[in-house]
Amino acid sequence: MAAIEDRYISLLTDFGFKRIFGTAPNKDLLINFLNCLFAGRKVIKDLKYNNSEHVGDIYTERKAIFDVYCESVDGEKFTVEMQNASQKYLKDRTVFYSTYPIREQAPKGDWDFKLDPVYTVALVNYEMNEEAFDQQAISHQVQLCDTATKRVFYDKLEFIYVEVTKFNKTEDELVTLYDKWIYALKNLAKLTDRPAALRDKIFDRLFQVAEIARFTPTELREYEDSLKAYRDMKNSLDTAEEKGVIKGIEIGRAEGRAEGRAEGRAEGRAEGRAEGIMLTAKNLKSMGFGIADIIKATGLSENDIMKL
Repeated sequence: MAAIEDRYISLLTDFGFKRIFGTAPNKDLLINFLNCLFAGRKVIKDLKYNNSEHVGDIYTERKAIFDVYCESVDGEKFTVEMQNASQKYLKDRTVFYSTYPIREQAPKGDWDFKLDPVYTVALVNYEMNEEAFDQQAISHQVQLCDTATKRVFYDKLEFIYVEVTKFNKTEDELVTLYDKWIYALKNLAKLTDRPAALRDKIFDRLFQVAEIARFTPTELREYEDSLKAYRDMKNSLDTAEEKGVIKGIEIGRAEGRAEGRAEGRAEGRAEGRAEGIMLTAKNLKSMGFGIADIIKATGLSENDIMKL
């Protein structure tokens, strides 16, 4: 492989994300990040990491593999995921994954069904275009509520979705800790020097552990593989989407209507992304990546991948 020219790792790669947020020596970074997401609604003082791979107790033995799975000293459960590829059933996936931290709380014998809170954080590197969300917002907090009163019915199950790709603030516009973290998530690998806005104490730690020059040979190889997989996926998606948009415009032009062009562009983009995802999965499979990794990277089902 060609030498990596970046100074810092990309947090959008599987390796980079887990190195920063999924390892015990760096749990202070995860605690700080989660606290900024909750913005004072809760304060996490300490965390312990749990097994990130869970096997279902149903006959299919369906697995759930989290990027990060941890719990606070108060027993609250947190799963944190980075999703780069658009996934049709992302909401279903996050709801399904939330059932594992819920079910594992059931002890043997008699039980009064009291549960500790479960929080699912999904960082997505694409626009979700979810009708229920404020399209101008980047972060979205979802809870069970009464549809008439709009009041929270159950406050111990919460989903937080962060559309990282929507964040477009420049270095000079970073004010809050939240701004700084999302900026780092999106742009760390592009930086050659630390911006003045990211000179807080917590970011001293981030830049220290994210510096590629500090990696062991084994860590460097693992990061190179992860970075290549991420770039291949992104290039495949971008290329296929571009072709799909062009095709859609041509269809709309043939129909001779602006509305037709817009609809064709949207349909073509969706078709292009689907084609790009399939191509990415095929490439990852040929590179020797495991089924679980390909599922996470592309959002495809195991059956779809096995057919490639």
